[in-house]
Amino acid sequence: MRMRFNTVLCVAGVLLLNLAGSFCQLDVCGRAPFNKKILGGSDATEGSWPWHVGITSTGQPFSVCGGSLINKDWVLSSAFCINIMDTSVDQIVIYLGRRSQIDPDPHQINRTVINVIKHPDYNPNTNDNDIALFQLSSSVNFTDYIRPVCLAAAGSVFDKGLSSWVTGWGYTNNGTLPNILQEVEIPIVSNKNCSIAYNGSGVTITDNMLCAGQLNDVFKGTCLFDFGGPLVSKQGSQWIQNGIMIMTYACYTKNIPGVFTRVSQYQDWINAHISNEKPGFVTVPYSTPTPDPNPTHDPNPDPNPTPYIPDIFSGSSPSLQLFPLSLTFFIFSLIFCLFI
Repeated sequence: MRMRFNTVLCVAGVLLLNLAGSFCQLDVCGRAPFNKKILGGSDATEGSWPWHVGITSTGQPFSVCGGSLINKDWVLSSAFCINIMDTSVDQIVIYLGRRSQIDPDPHQINRTVINVIKHPDYNPNTNDNDIALFQLSSSVNFTDYIRPVCLAAAGSVFDKGLSSWVTGWGYTNNGTLPNILQEVEIPIVSNKNCSIAYNGSGVTITDNMLCAGQLNDVFKGTCLFDFGGPLVSKQGSQWIQNGIMIMTYACYTKNIPGVFTRVSQYQDWINAHISNEKPGFVTVPYSTPTPDPNPTHDPNPDPNPTPYIPDIFSGSSPSLQLFPLSLTFFIFSLIFCLFI
């Protein structure tokens, strides 16, 4: 009986320690020490988006696609990027900590890729399920300039008007490719209004997609070579990736939002392919946008608006609370295992 009791204590201690470890990614993800963004801009300051990566091929210094670091070994991007690169996996290069594509950058490192996983239901004709995982050739060490982003968890709600940011080295409004990583703030657009905007274009907005863009006389959004880049919003003190850039129909076009893969639809798929150090998933609740001082009439109001849910994610991390308890329990159970 005592042997069985000792065994139970050992197992319980290990399980609790592992439970605390599973939360540790939430302590790291989505933290950007140098990001103090309040208003929109153009050139990103150094270290503002430490999860943004550039994806290219061997011998090509300019990024073909963007992506996001989600833990020390994996990058999240678009399946379309794999198709347009048309190269073998071992020829793919990922730049981390990069701001400039030309100038020397002391914070930049690069990794090759040893594995690429496309979503099995990716449809290149409709862009549905446009998501892929890139496994780095070796782990990266997190710094103030290289950090993972948090991911929107299943069940997240992105109400229209939610302030979001996109980053990338894609074409700018003047038709040139920038050297410095670009950033732009854009609001979420409801899928209903997004479908109306794309009506007659042959583009179908599915539940696996998310739309964002500035619907007025000034184009603000994504363009060519921004494919795979992250769409993020801030929740409390963390930045959370809500979307993956997949379409450029909006490029230079007024009143047409950009379309993104809805990350929250793929939590189970992502976790199924990452065995160690799962990415940090955070549920995004409804967030009330800043009231428009000059509101316009919505011709298609939502008859069932999402109710307000307060921000409940600004407190301390659960791992900081669980770790001392689990560690104590682990040591206690270990003593029983060894000496009793």
